[in-house]
Amino acid sequence: MSSEILINVTREETRVGLLEGGQVVEFYVERKRDASLVGNIFKGKVVKILPGMQSAFVDIGLEKAAFLYVADIKADTDEYAPLFEDEEKDVSIELISRRPRCEATIEDLIQEGQELLVQVSKDPIGSKGARVTSYITLPGRYLVLMPDVEHIGISRRISDEEERARLRQMVLSIKPAGYGLIIRTASEEATEEDIRKDLEFLLLLWKNIQERRDKVPARGLLYSDLDLVFRSVRDLMSQDVERLTIDSAEEYERIIEFVKTYFPKLLDKIELYEETEPIFDAFGIELDIARAVGRKVWLKSGGYIVVDHTEAMTVIDVNTGKFVGKEGLEDTILKTNLEAVKEIAYQIRLRNLGGIIIIDFIDMDKPENRDKLFNAFVEAMKKDRAKNTIFHISELGLIQMTRKRVRESLGRTLSTTCPYCEGKGFVKSPETICYEILRTIKKLARHGSEKIIITAHPIVAEMLSDEEMLGIEDVESQYGVKVIVRADTKMHQENYEVSSL
Repeated sequence: MSSEILINVTREETRVGLLEGGQVVEFYVERKRDASLVGNIFKGKVVKILPGMQSAFVDIGLEKAAFLYVADIKADTDEYAPLFEDEEKDVSIELISRRPRCEATIEDLIQEGQELLVQVSKDPIGSKGARVTSYITLPGRYLVLMPDVEHIGISRRISDEEERARLRQMVLSIKPAGYGLIIRTASEEATEEDIRKDLEFLLLLWKNIQERRDKVPARGLLYSDLDLVFRSVRDLMSQDVERLTIDSAEEYERIIEFVKTYFPKLLDKIELYEETEPIFDAFGIELDIARAVGRKVWLKSGGYIVVDHTEAMTVIDVNTGKFVGKEGLEDTILKTNLEAVKEIAYQIRLRNLGGIIIIDFIDMDKPENRDKLFNAFVEAMKKDRAKNTIFHISELGLIQMTRKRVRESLGRTLSTTCPYCEGKGFVKSPETICYEILRTIKKLARHGSEKIIITAHPIVAEMLSDEEMLGIEDVESQYGVKVIVRADTKMHQENYEVSSL
């Protein structure tokens, strides 16, 4: 399927949409005030080791210390050679994670106060600091360079076996000793000259980083990865992408110079958008972005899916909604589930949902229908560039899966926690608050108070003075106390103050 890239640049932010068949399937946004740190290399200092968690906190000069897990610490001995569990995946966006082969504890590998060269593998998410690794990876257009690692890997998205063999043999002939290389998807049909130039650039880049390491003090930045505009050219411009259209003349010139220097074959694919209508409106993708932060997504048949986020996972529920079908119940459910499969796979990719994802499909009785549903979902998720693992549908009709998370989901990027409900999604009802207040004033009245003053949100105050007035009068007559109710527009609906004289 042909693809295209749209880039919208303003003073405040840069937005990138990857379109397939005219529909946005991946969306990235980078704001000037909180640009992504993934790929940046720092000279850090170990500030605290946590033996119980086999991890450490590393100060890299950010507000929160970075998190370093024992599996992400490169040892300087041969016995800690890395395992490449992901050698067949495309690393266009993500950095590689490796695990040591022997059981070394974190205390054996690093000490507090030690200086380390680390690279950010995950941006700070929520209350967590950035995650870092001491395994450095430098992505280019065609290759990813891995210093001090002897390994060659090939993107799993290159499916032709002859092409894989050609690329592996080509890279073997030019790979310098002491370095590992991963052949990226963009290398498909690339010439040896293209790949050699990419390798020379990456080796020079690594040399410059090493020279800066000796000059920069701890907690210093050694290398900053490309901004979102350039990363889009480097990482998203695959063989399937027909064009890249950008609406900023200044950024267009920057891209042209960048492409001329490093990827001249892409020049004829870069276009400047000069129309008056905003680029995302012209291509009809603003609506898709708006839907990507909504909780409910309607299906064409009248069914819908609901996407809910918790601290531990994302839960997606499938409902028939207005769809009643024309045949039996099982057939109606199957059609709804199969339609939901495509939308769910699309929403997972567009929203960049990560971690544990539970999908509650409508339960079906026939095993063959369950198998058809599972196979359809696996097939739909094959287009996703992020690593994912899907488990077979359970007896409860659930599909459990995990998806690699490197950056915040789109919802968390574009939204913020509701300051009123504090992320719960609900608040206590006025009735509940009224009854809490009545219980409180009864306790105070028993202790001999002569006057009780209640200050509450106007909605609660009105209910106490109207519908719940009998409760107030009962307390006054039973305990001989005067109760005064006051409204405060500045108070939260759940908050109130009760004072006694």
